[in-house]
Parts: sequence; structure tokens; C-alpha cells
Amino acid sequence: MGSNPRGFIASDRELPTRRPVDVRIKDWREVYNEFPEVKLVEQAGRCMDCGIPFCHNGCPLGNLIPEWNELVFRKEWREASDRLHATNNFPEFTGRLCPAPCEAACVVGISGDAVSIKQVEVSIIDRAWEAGYVQASPPERLSGKTVAVVGSGPAGLAAAQQLARAGHTVAVFERSDRIGGLLRYGIPEFKMEKHHIDRRIAQMEEEGVKFRPGVAIGTDMSAKDLRNRYDAVVLAVGATAWRDLDVPGRELVGIHQAMEYLPGANRVQLGDYDAAPIDVRDKHVVVIGGGDTGADCLGTALRQGAASVTQLEIMPTPPVDRPASAPWPTYPMLYRVTSAHEEGGVREYAVSTKRFVGQQHVEGIELVNVEFVNGRLEPVAGTERIIPADAVFLAMGFLGPEKGSLVEQFDVALDERGNISRDDAFASSQPGVFVAGDAGRGQSLIVWAIAEGRSAAAHVDRYLTGASTLPEPITPTTRSLVV
Repeated sequence: MGSNPRGFIASDRELPTRRPVDVRIKDWREVYNEFPEVKLVEQAGRCMDCGIPFCHNGCPLGNLIPEWNELVFRKEWREASDRLHATNNFPEFTGRLCPAPCEAACVVGISGDAVSIKQVEVSIIDRAWEAGYVQASPPERLSGKTVAVVGSGPAGLAAAQQLARAGHTVAVFERSDRIGGLLRYGIPEFKMEKHHIDRRIAQMEEEGVKFRPGVAIGTDMSAKDLRNRYDAVVLAVGATAWRDLDVPGRELVGIHQAMEYLPGANRVQLGDYDAAPIDVRDKHVVVIGGGDTGADCLGTALRQGAASVTQLEIMPTPPVDRPASAPWPTYPMLYRVTSAHEEGGVREYAVSTKRFVGQQHVEGIELVNVEFVNGRLEPVAGTERIIPADAVFLAMGFLGPEKGSLVEQFDVALDERGNISRDDAFASSQPGVFVAGDAGRGQSLIVWAIAEGRSAAAHVDRYLTGASTLPEPITPTTRSLVV
């Protein structure tokens, strides 16, 4: 390989700058400035071209990271795009939204700063779209087999694209009015503008995929009818059953789940509404939950003009540096400052909500500090206090797929965690019904969703035809990997 053998020594890790906070909170555009080509080439040159590239293992998709780093270093952009697409259907999604477990596994990161893999990835695909390298890949011939994919998030879209390219006739059913799942309505515009979804949908339509938005399987169409019409079904309905907070005052007006809040703000940007159904201008906002969804609520509230935003997390403040309990190449839980955190708000760790305060509308939250005692989080006496809250958003994660008519009508078995049970071939307890993504895995990362969609597609293809040449990134030995 011809990359810079001293790149990781001669050059420091560098990322594109973010637009000034006082500018970007006035709009909903993505926050990063363009990254000059000369800097990108330099960053790609930091890759060591390891004999054993652990970044492959860190990435559930098995992305060929050293290969496309080398191609970027040589400015061979089309070839870099080809290698990127060899393992990832939607690198513009992962390049913006994935927390980059590949970087946690980078060998350079053992004693220094990891290669900026995620930035190289997103730069490759953005340039590929601009240059016209991304083209539809319809099959040469059709198999005569039909597949229904239920759910249009990243797992469903990946499965659908792979199956269509294998020659099957694929229809994607989505209960919402637009395709994209949480990518469409759960991810704010400032993290990923929605034209990235739209052009992938257009590509997939050229490849023969049929999209059926506004159709709720189990309500608008029965599971029985769907199974009768299609030779195989892929359930990629996500893990949308949100975790609630059962404390006194939960019934007060002004307390919402994050996914009751975020979609409305996105719909304003899509032109559906003149104003968001839940608007927090001049309000004191509290977000309960310290993860990415909580940060999304934070950034959204700041753009709506909230008077203040406080984000609460029950766990202690994570360390800044990799702890001994999470050695390389595992993915460590670290204190991270997202673009939303940079924009404002207060983060409080090791606090628990005792009750919501108010008459009819929420006015405050009573908190108490917590600490670990014999492995359990216990309240710290004397630390009770009340903070103001005109609006509260619960962003505490998800408990698996919704247990409604869809799951009941398909009559699929559930595992001990409440997810749809599947075997090593992604097959559910019902013949011809497969499961991909968070519906079977539980709440996870977008990179896992795409990997599961690709692997499930390979098994569906094999079920329909007896064999498959589709790649299978997730195997029985890798599917339990936690990142």
C-alpha cells in the first residue's frame, strides 16, 4: 500500500469545524463546515494499514476501512466509493449518525488519537453523490419471488435494497406518511438533513423497490393478508416501545416522551406545520436521559428558543479517558460533548427524579443525588431539591417493539427481553417471517441496523432460492458483539 507510513506520527487527528453556535442555533442545517480535501487526504494518511485491522472488528458492517483510507490518500474517489459501498448501503447515514466503534478499535488509538474514520467515510460518500458515482444497480433478471419489508428504518431499507438487487420483487411498508422511520422523524435536521434519505429512496425505486407509506400492518392490512401476498416477510419495525417514568406527578400536562416531541419539530422543517405542536420557546426545559436522544431534544429545544435546558442522567459522570474496565479495542463509555451540548444547556449526572411538581401543568422536578452502594444506586440523604420545569421530555431509551396488533397477528415468539425472537438465520418462529434490526436485537446503533438488514437479506434470499451470494456481515460469532 502507498499511504504515508509516518502519517499517524506526523499528523494529528483533525475534524471539520462546526459552524458558530450563535449562527447555527438560528437554523436547522447540519452543523459542520466543509473539510478541505488537503486535510482529508492528510487524515486518511494517518491510517497505519495494520496487519490485523481491528477497525474491521469494531464495525458490525466489517467496513474495509484501511482500503478506502488508502484510496482517499491517493485521491481515487470513485474507487473509494466502490469499496465503501461494498459493505455499507448507506454510508451517508452512518457517517453522520454512527458513534464510530471502529475508531474505538483503531490501533493508532492505543497510544494516541484514533484515525478520523467517520469523517473520511462521510466525505467519500458526499463526494460520490456530487460526482455522480452513486448509481442505481437494478438486477439483470427477476427471480419471480416477492418480499414484504415492514418498517423503513435503516434495517428495513438495507434489507430491501439487498433483496431487490438479488432480483426479488420487494415492497416496503411504513405506517408513517413518509419513508425513513426514525431517520426521518427521530433524527433532527441539524444532525442529518432529510435530502440524504430522499435520494436513497429515489435510487432504490430505480432498482425496483416499491414503497408503501401510510400502511400500518396489523391495522390497515392484516398480517395474514400480507403473508398470503408475499413469499417472505421481513419485520424491521424497530424498538419503539419507549421507557416511561412512573413517579408521582407523571400525569401533569407538559411531560412528553422524546418521540412525541422530536417528530413535530422535524415536520416543521418538512413543511407540514407552520409551528411545532410542542414548542418550548421561553420555557424552562428538562430532558431526562443522558443519551443521544436526550441530546437531540436539547438541540431542538435550543433552536426553538427555550429559556433554559437541563439534561439529567442517573448514572455518574463518565470518564474523559478510556477506563481500565473498557480496554482497547472495546467501545468505552466516555464523557462526550456533542454539537448540541456545545450549544448550551446544563448536564447533571448521578441524579434521580423523585416526583414532578405542579397543579395541572408541570412546574418543577424534585431531584435527589444518587450513588452506588453495594452495586445499587441509592439516594443520598439531604440532597433533595426542586428545579423549575415548564416542559419535560423523557429520553430514557426503548424497551423493544410495540406489543400491538402487528406482533399479535404475526403470532411470533418473543425472547426474554421482549424482542421478537429469531434464530441464527434471522428467522422468527413463523416460517417465512424474518426479523432484522432493533425489533430483534433491541435498541442499538444504526450501524448494527444496516448490518442486520444486510444479513437478514442474505438468509431471505437463501430461503427463497436455496442459495445466496449476498454478503452476510453478521454471523453467529459476531451477532452478540456489544458496542
